[in-house]
Amino acid sequence: MNSRQFTNVPLIWSPSEHDGKTVKIFQKIIEEKYLVKFGGYGDFHKWSVENLCEFWEELWDFLEVISSRRFDKVVDLNISMSDSPKWFEGARLNYAENLLKYRDDRLALIVDGEATEVKTYTFAEMYEETRLYAAAFRKFGLKKGDIVICHMSNRKEAVFVTQAVLSIGAIWTAALPMLGTQAVLERFQQLNPKVLLSEDGYRLGGKDVDMLPKLAEIVEGLPSLEKVLIVKSNSESHSKDISGIRNSCFLENFLKLGAENDGSIPPMKFEQVSVDHPITITYTSGSTGLPKGIIHGSSVLISVINFVHLNLDADRDSRWLSIMPAGTGLWLAHLTLHFLGQTLVLYEGAPFLLSPTSFWDLLGKQKVSHMIMFPDVFDEMERRNYVPTKEHDLSSFRVLATGGTTTKKKTYDFLLQVLKDTAVFTIYGCTELFQVVLGKEMTLPTYKGEINAPSLGLSMQVLDDDGKSVVGEIGEIVLSKPVPNLPIGLWNDADGSEYRKKYFSKYPGIFTLGDCGMINPVTKNWIICCRSDEALNPKGCRFGPSEIYNVVETIPEVLDYLCVPQYRKDMDERAVLFLKMKDGYSFNQDLVSRVKKVIEKDCSFQHVPEVVLEVTDIPYSLTGKRTEVIVKKIINKFPHSSVSVKNPESLQYYYNIPELKEF
Repeated sequence: MNSRQFTNVPLIWSPSEHDGKTVKIFQKIIEEKYLVKFGGYGDFHKWSVENLCEFWEELWDFLEVISSRRFDKVVDLNISMSDSPKWFEGARLNYAENLLKYRDDRLALIVDGEATEVKTYTFAEMYEETRLYAAAFRKFGLKKGDIVICHMSNRKEAVFVTQAVLSIGAIWTAALPMLGTQAVLERFQQLNPKVLLSEDGYRLGGKDVDMLPKLAEIVEGLPSLEKVLIVKSNSESHSKDISGIRNSCFLENFLKLGAENDGSIPPMKFEQVSVDHPITITYTSGSTGLPKGIIHGSSVLISVINFVHLNLDADRDSRWLSIMPAGTGLWLAHLTLHFLGQTLVLYEGAPFLLSPTSFWDLLGKQKVSHMIMFPDVFDEMERRNYVPTKEHDLSSFRVLATGGTTTKKKTYDFLLQVLKDTAVFTIYGCTELFQVVLGKEMTLPTYKGEINAPSLGLSMQVLDDDGKSVVGEIGEIVLSKPVPNLPIGLWNDADGSEYRKKYFSKYPGIFTLGDCGMINPVTKNWIICCRSDEALNPKGCRFGPSEIYNVVETIPEVLDYLCVPQYRKDMDERAVLFLKMKDGYSFNQDLVSRVKKVIEKDCSFQHVPEVVLEVTDIPYSLTGKRTEVIVKKIINKFPHSSVSVKNPESLQYYYNIPELKEF
């Protein structure tokens, strides 16, 4: 990107004096208490990262976090970030108690979906539902530290179970329902879970998905499971035979445990735990082996609310559309919005392409105000010309944030054209930090294709290979100072060595986020460029090549394989799979079709490579690892070195491939 491109970035949104109401209130509190004066958000952000202890203590108090005991110390900044300093030491709290602090008659949940009857729950009703669920789990014997896993669509039962599990001090984790058996087991087998929550089926894109055959396979691969809870997807589900699924029962029967003999439900008990007590586990992409479990504590409460409350002007009248099911960080982040008393429109399925107006119908019917979504769906809506009509009332729709993958400029144009009164922008989140680290600050202008600010308290930088901070150059996106929502660690990594190697080995004491980006020297905005490791992210689905390899290796004709991303000029991404055939076998379209089908079955349709090619040889490093990064650089025409390649002659097969030239 040259200077001319830096200076000619289109302005797509300008703030008014009414924007940024919450951050202005918080800023005034800081100015008056600490006798400072900020010229704007940039000054406030600078103060927040230069006064970390003061900032995070003030934010804790400003958000009114519920705790039975206040912390003794915010953090010891003398301890290196890579050594995981303890935050808010001495505090005792419960995540679910904070999510359930509102118990009034305002709407907490609006349940909708492709095959779902619309139903609403007030905050009071949601609390009572969770109380029943928690009582049943306690009667069953679930206790602090036990693990409950989830593999189901975006249903209300997952909300109630999550809150109930966290109220007990147990750990919640999930895998997306689109994942195949093998991908699910790779995540869950390392955990020794006690309870599994799933369903008999769901509808997605107008098609019914039967979950029971896959569920039976998953349960057989998880011998530690003591109970499998199955949600009925419809009124006919009771007739389905689940006797072949070990330790299973329908959820409605399990919930009968929660009632006493007289029909009453025991009072809620919120187990008080430390801030670093595990509450949930997310997963790495699996780019260097099995997906690793990332352990998060209650500090993610503050990280989620930091951005939503301070930067987005969301309030109790806000309604968030939640489409992504449990298995992504975004799902629990959406639940955390209940801490602010905001409403979730929980949609089961995919509303975008059911009809030319299905998505716009949903926005208007449920008066959605905020939404975070992958941009790819809007690309397809543009291609089909699925636009709102004059009859659609979208006056409530205030904010649309795209994330998870690069938003094309033509996608911005489409959205800005059809949503003239909506703030459209891109955010950049980090699974490990469970937070939007770069996002939309309402007091600052927004430029097309750029992100206008880091969240308060986050010292974000772009570093070159020598560890020097750079502006106007592509480099590694890093966090240079500690934050409370850093992972507690990785599962089964008792001494923290794997954690330090994965996130701190490139720049000692500095946390790398695994992506490349740059800062526009003119607008001071951020530009996300590409992934910095070998992980793939096509269609908004981030995964590692090992997930593909674990499936492809079962195909008898294939000897070896390598999967890498290819980037278009607008940074759109697709997966390219290279196959080396065994002697005596030929590469043909029948094989390609079979490869794609088995990947879709065992992983998901989002994992399916767009291009599958035959190759003569696969390059390996001196330590015996496939060199995805080098091949990725070759096919994307990035600078690269072959010094670490054990068989460098193999690289010749990846240059100037005809099938890749037109992308």
